[in-house]
Amino acid sequence: MVPAVQNRLDVKQLVLAPAIVSLVITILRLVGEMSHWSPSLFGRAAGGGGSLIGISWLVPVFGIYFAVKLVRQGQGPASSLKSIGLAVVGAAVAIAIIMPFALRGPLDPLAILTTTLGSVVGVALQRFAWPELFRTLLAYAFAARIPVAIVMLAAIIGDWGTHYDVAPDESFPAMGALAKWFYIGAIYQFTFWIMFTVVIGTLFGGITALVMRAPPRATTP
Repeated sequence: MVPAVQNRLDVKQLVLAPAIVSLVITILRLVGEMSHWSPSLFGRAAGGGGSLIGISWLVPVFGIYFAVKLVRQGQGPASSLKSIGLAVVGAAVAIAIIMPFALRGPLDPLAILTTTLGSVVGVALQRFAWPELFRTLLAYAFAARIPVAIVMLAAIIGDWGTHYDVAPDESFPAMGALAKWFYIGAIYQFTFWIMFTVVIGTLFGGITALVMRAPPRATTP
């Protein structure tokens, strides 16, 4: 029981600083959009418009950061190539499940179902790639995305005119704040973006371990 507790504490310590950085950038992004700062940095279009200020860009950085920390603690992957391979497979499987119905719109039940299923499968595969990195990235994913989901709810209720609350397109029907938040916020923050964080983080983490030439660890029977 003691080792398990220690592992949980280690994950919290690893995730704390990246979670704070992500929260600061989320707040900065919100302030920038509400202040109408540069659209290239703080785009207010649906989906963010590829703006440079955002937490999605942090995923590769923190994937590398977590991998370096874990390898130096002697908790590297059993196989760096396996980690990289499963990240690629996880991404491919998730895309294959999600894409056929993605264009049907955020209100379509099949689109919601396949997004959820594809995301769960993509994440689950990473458990077998590098368990320690998997737990760390999963914890970070929720630590980063929960504040975004909260900001989205506040923005929708307040009609702030940011990318956090704008409808996907003009065809999106009028509905209550909670329903809108569910369809454009909660579903994707807690499915697709969790999957994106874990899979992409594992890919960059596996590459980092390979570059560091992390010694393989014996797997626990």
